[in-house]
Amino acid sequence: MQRRPRNPGFGGRQTSAQEKTADVAEALLRQARKSGQLNLSNRGLTKVPEKVWRVNLDVPPEARNVSLDSTEDDKWWEQIDLNKLILASNKLTEISPEIVQLPALAVLDIHDNCLTSLPDEIGQLVNLKRLNLSHNKLSSLPVSFGSLVSLSSLKLDHNSLTCLGTDLGQMKQLEELDLSDNSLSEVSPSIGSCQSLRQLNLSQNSLEKLPLEIGHLRALRDLNLSNNKFHELPKELGRLSNLERLDCRHNQLTGVPLLMSCQSLKELYLGNNKISSLNGESFSYISSLSIFDFRDNKINIIPDEITVLKKLERLDLANNAISGLPYTMGAMEHLKSLVLDGNPLRSLRRDVVMRGTQAILKHLRSRIPEEEKQQDATDAPVTSLPVSTAIPTTSSGLDMHTISSTKTLIYSNKKAVSIPDEVWDAAISAEVTTLNLSKNGLNEVQERLLSLSKSLTDLNVSLNKITSLPSDFGCLIKLSSLDLSNNQLSHLPDSCDRLSSLREINICNNRFSNLPSVLYSLRTMEIILASGNQIQIIDVDSLLSMKALSTLDLQNNNIAQVPPQLGNVTQLRSLQLEGNPFRNPRPAVLCKGTQALLAYLRDRIPT
Repeated sequence: MQRRPRNPGFGGRQTSAQEKTADVAEALLRQARKSGQLNLSNRGLTKVPEKVWRVNLDVPPEARNVSLDSTEDDKWWEQIDLNKLILASNKLTEISPEIVQLPALAVLDIHDNCLTSLPDEIGQLVNLKRLNLSHNKLSSLPVSFGSLVSLSSLKLDHNSLTCLGTDLGQMKQLEELDLSDNSLSEVSPSIGSCQSLRQLNLSQNSLEKLPLEIGHLRALRDLNLSNNKFHELPKELGRLSNLERLDCRHNQLTGVPLLMSCQSLKELYLGNNKISSLNGESFSYISSLSIFDFRDNKINIIPDEITVLKKLERLDLANNAISGLPYTMGAMEHLKSLVLDGNPLRSLRRDVVMRGTQAILKHLRSRIPEEEKQQDATDAPVTSLPVSTAIPTTSSGLDMHTISSTKTLIYSNKKAVSIPDEVWDAAISAEVTTLNLSKNGLNEVQERLLSLSKSLTDLNVSLNKITSLPSDFGCLIKLSSLDLSNNQLSHLPDSCDRLSSLREINICNNRFSNLPSVLYSLRTMEIILASGNQIQIIDVDSLLSMKALSTLDLQNNNIAQVPPQLGNVTQLRSLQLEGNPFRNPRPAVLCKGTQALLAYLRDRIPT
C-alpha cells in the first residue's frame, strides 16, 4: 500500500519545508527508538524539541503506515527506552521539566551549553549513572540533586557554583566527581559519605580548607587540590591509604602534609607554594613515590632522607633556594629526571648541571665518602641474607657483595701511592663498569687497569699526581666517561684514538699546552672539559669535524686569540672561554651565553 501524497495546497510551500525538517528529526528519533541512544550534539539548538522528551511516549509516524512488506526491522512497537542522550555543544539555556519523561536515562551529556539552572525534576532520573554538565553557567544545583543515587560519574567543572548541597553524601556509588573551575569556597562534610569515590577534582576554586571527613574517602586514588587558597591541609589526608596521586600545586601551603598511611602514593605535586623546609622523617611514609614536584617554593636544604624514596623517577626542584644536594642522592638508581634550574647551586658546577640528570648523579656518587657508601651498602642487603651469612670483605675494607651487585668499586681518598692487588682482583672478578680511584697519591695508572677492557665504562682518577697513562690505554674500548682532572698530564697516548665509545673527558687542571689531537678523531665525543691548563690555540677545523661535541670548556688557559670561525661550530651548546688573555670577545659578550657568543664570532668572519 503506497502512501498517498499530501495536498500541496494545504499549508502551502512553507509546510513542505517544515515537513522536510521534521523528516530529518524523525529519522534520528526512529533510530533512537531502535538503539536507545540519541546524539544531538553540535546542532546549534537553543531549545530541545518537545518530541525528544516524548520519544518513547508518542506514537511514531511510521505506525500510521502499515505495509504488508514490513520487515523485522520495522516493528516500531518493539522500541528501546532512551538510555543515552547527548545534547553537548549547543546553545541551550534551560532543560525542560519534561526530561522526567525519560526515566531510563543512564547517560546524560549536556556539556558546553549555556545552562544557568536545572529543573528540579532531574532528581527523578534515578537510573542516571553518568552526568556531564561541565562548561555551563550553573550557579547552584536543585534540591533534588541528591536523589541521583545511582550516579557513578558527575562532571560539573567550568561552571559558576559557589556551594554544594549536603545531599551530595547520598551518592554512595559515585566514583568520579569533577568540580574544578568553579567558585567554591567550601566543601560540605557530607562528601565523606561518598565511600566509592576514586577521583575527586577540586582544582581552580577558592577553597581555604577541607572538611576533616575527607579522610573517610578510603577508595580515593586521585585528588586534585591545585589552584586554590590552602594554607594547610588536614592531617586526615594521611588516612587515604589507596591514594596514588595528590596535586596541591599553586596554593599557599607553608608545609608538607604528613601522609602517614599513604603507602600507595606515586605522584605528589607541591609546586608553586610557600614551603621553606622539608621534614626528612616524613619521606618514609611515601616510599612508593615515583614523581615528586617541588618547584617554585622556598626550600634551601634537601634532607639526606630523600634517598628512602628508592622508586623516585622524576624530581623537580626548580626555582628554590638550594645550594647543594646530598651526595647520597647519587645512589638513587631509578631517578631519570632531576630538574634544578633557578637554584643558587654552589656545590655543583654549571657544566655538570647542564649535562643533565645522569651527569649530576654521577658527580654526586663520586663524592660519597667510601666509608659512608660501605655502611649504606652494608645496611641494605643484610636483611636478604641468612642470619649466619656474613658479607664478604677484603683487608682493604671492600664490600664484595656491593661491588658485585652494583658493578662499582670506589677506592677514593685513601692516600694510596699505588692500588693494592686485592683491589684490582676485586674489580676484575666483579667485572666492574665504574671505577673511582680519585683523591689518592698515584703517580701512574697501573697496567692492571687494562684487564677491565671488556667491562669498564666510567673511570675517575682525578686528584692524583699522574704524569702519564699506559701506552695501551686505548684498549678500554667501552669507556664512555673519563675523569683525569687535577693531575700532571701533558699528553695522552696515541692509542686513545681507539676509545670509540668515549663521550666525556675531563682533563681540567693538568699541563696540556694544546687539546690532545687524539680527541679530534673520536666521533662520539660530546663533552670536553679542559679548563686550568696552558692551552694556547683553538683548532677550529678539527672542532668542526666533531659533530657530536656539545660542551667545550677552555676557561683559564693561555689562549691569546679566539678565531671568528669558531662561531661556525654550531653544534656547541656550552662554550666557556673566560679567564684567558685574549681581548676579544670582551667579558660583556662572554656573559651573554654560548649562542650569543657564537653569533658574535660569526659576524666577524672576514668575507
